Amino acid sequence: MSLTLRQMRYFSALATEKHFGRAAEAVHVSQPALSAQIADMEHSLGVRLVERSRSGALLTRKGEEVLERVRAILEQVEQLAASTRGGASMLDGPVRIGIIPTVAPYLVPKLVPCLRERHPGMELELREAVTDRLILDLQEGKLDAVVAALPIQAEGLENVSLFFDRFYMAVANNDDTVLMSPMTETQVDADRLLLLEEGHCLRDQALSVCGTARKRSLVNFGATSMATLLQMVSHDMGMTLIPEMAIPTETARNDIRILPFADPAPSREIGLIWRRSSGRRNEMKLLAEAVAGCAPGRT
Repeated sequence: MSLTLRQMRYFSALATEKHFGRAAEAVHVSQPALSAQIADMEHSLGVRLVERSRSGALLTRKGEEVLERVRAILEQVEQLAASTRGGASMLDGPVRIGIIPTVAPYLVPKLVPCLRERHPGMELELREAVTDRLILDLQEGKLDAVVAALPIQAEGLENVSLFFDRFYMAVANNDDTVLMSPMTETQVDADRLLLLEEGHCLRDQALSVCGTARKRSLVNFGATSMATLLQMVSHDMGMTLIPEMAIPTETARNDIRILPFADPAPSREIGLIWRRSSGRRNEMKLLAEAVAGCAPGRT
């Protein structure tokens, strides 16, 4: 019995999820079907690949060795499919893009129709998650590209800059605090600075811009989105950093005032990241041009 691509894809999913049920959901099959394919793969190779338990599944040492080669094979198959894909556009077919939460709500409404117009053959799949989760999914082949703030410190990845997004400070319209405009870092009241929860890159960027906040014990509100933070700001619960791309949307639905920073104004660099081994550099550059052109304020 020979190995099949199906078995290898199922095995790769199991290695990622470390659980038969979750792996089956990831590849859209039943758990018994996935389990049977893994067993057939073990039989074909004559080795035990997985340690099974009630809590999940762990790869054996031989399984780890096989996984490295399996993923290399799957990557080559993906490259072959990309190189032979027909049609006028290099971006025909499925393209899976991950976008960080402080970009997705403001980019996606413009991005989807823009990509459909420029690349009608594209089958677009989008996922929103924090940077670390998206980069892990990218490295494991679950995503083709990620839109996130640069720099990204991870091996085997390439990136291209899309645009720079300036930061502003958002305060309540009825905030009676006297703030000069444009403002400087020293004017930020660290005790009133609201931040996203741990794991969001915008939290780290806010701490970098407003350096004094590092010197206090931060109050964690557990906010998971810009929308939540800005609702809190509109109710005069504090102030927060807001990226320029979010301003049109958030000022329309929140009673907030936007204050610019003095030059040189702080900003973040948004980029497109992909796996170097995918062999899709030309496609990713084409995708980057489209994303940059669709960004809010740039069309």
